[in-house]
Amino acid sequence: MRSGKVIQTLLLSVIIILVAACSNSGSGEQPASAGSEGVNQTAKGAQAKITLLNSKGEIQSQLEEAAKSFKEDNPDITLEIIPVPAGQSPFEKASALYASGNPATITMLDTGDVEKFKDRVLDLTNEKWMADRVDRSTDLTTFDGKNHAFPLAIEGYGFIYNKQVVDAAVGGSFDPSTINTTQALEELFAKIEASGKKAIVIGPMDWSLGAHFLPLAYASQSTDPAAVAQFIEDLKAGKVDLASNAVFNGLLDTFDVMKKYNMDKSNPLSGTYERTGELIGKGEVGILFQGNWVWPQIGSFDTADGQYGFLPVPHSNNPDDFGNKQVSAAVSKRLVIDKEHATPEEQAAAKKFLEWLVYSEKGQDFLVNKANIITAFKNITLEPSDPLAKSLAAFIAAGNTQDSMSTLPADHWAKVGASMQKYMADAGDRSTLFKEIEDYWKSVK
Repeated sequence: MRSGKVIQTLLLSVIIILVAACSNSGSGEQPASAGSEGVNQTAKGAQAKITLLNSKGEIQSQLEEAAKSFKEDNPDITLEIIPVPAGQSPFEKASALYASGNPATITMLDTGDVEKFKDRVLDLTNEKWMADRVDRSTDLTTFDGKNHAFPLAIEGYGFIYNKQVVDAAVGGSFDPSTINTTQALEELFAKIEASGKKAIVIGPMDWSLGAHFLPLAYASQSTDPAAVAQFIEDLKAGKVDLASNAVFNGLLDTFDVMKKYNMDKSNPLSGTYERTGELIGKGEVGILFQGNWVWPQIGSFDTADGQYGFLPVPHSNNPDDFGNKQVSAAVSKRLVIDKEHATPEEQAAAKKFLEWLVYSEKGQDFLVNKANIITAFKNITLEPSDPLAKSLAAFIAAGNTQDSMSTLPADHWAKVGASMQKYMADAGDRSTLFKEIEDYWKSVK
């Protein structure tokens, strides 16, 4: 999610400047008012400067290069990429920019945040790319029959394994399908340790624990999304006793095994996102819990010739329990276009950029080859080149995925993630964790 992951702090506000070149009129007429919709192309001779607030920090440099390529194809449009500061959620940053009156033209939001901005962003229902989107990719951003967001990236997460390390540990070619119970996972950890490598490193970031790991316990409650949604409503109503919930307890049993073998167990909150990618890339550990977005970090240190893949996160010792064979996947990042402050020319330029991503050769190359994104568009036939995207795509093709909890409240990852950090550091026991999670949900309005 990045979820907002590993983003360098930059710029507290954004100033959007429109330089409108009036063509031969000399009439002194004012440009159309900001917030107008329905403009499909930049006026002839006009120069538009637009901004994109990026909450997917691992592709900041790639986005900056894409902005240059986009300008080559559209000389009248300048696109500036603004990163969300490290440690701040996209919702928080976007809210601050709107409060200051300077929102980005295009904002990259997590799926669950789109509804909060639906009255401030354009209706994109009639855009060309809507006909080429994959099934269900805009369901969660459609309100009252209108879609308000562009589905940027399908992402997934689970245990990432370094095949070179794991092959050596098992004494042959590792079969990932054998890891479908908590017991099988612990046996694998023990074999890796016995081979002289560290079994796992746990990234202690609150977004990883609160937005990715713990939500597996929500998603694994049922194969029926409606039942999962009802479980969340019951949590809000205070009707759920987590201490007696088998899936929650099972997932924490797995987490306890992870803690036991954690490379950083002597100082569990000391790790960083970048360091975890380095450790598995260098083959110092065999397993990392993370998502396919971490490949740029792993790849920069890769000594395994790109041999990596995903494993599900089991929560029981019954291989047939839902979640034990599935990895979590969903459209995680969305692009929305401002309608409150952006001029019609800026809105048209922003729409042109979205079309450029889907239909131009350069745009598709950026998404698949440069940013390692699994796209949400059927017309894009480029195949992912990085091993994590390939592994995730294989799970998707086989139907072995469960929906990511992409509509959790914006503060969930920070508050529940902090509770998970306490549990990880043995500063709170399981009963304390369950109470804090229950109290959190009862406070959600």
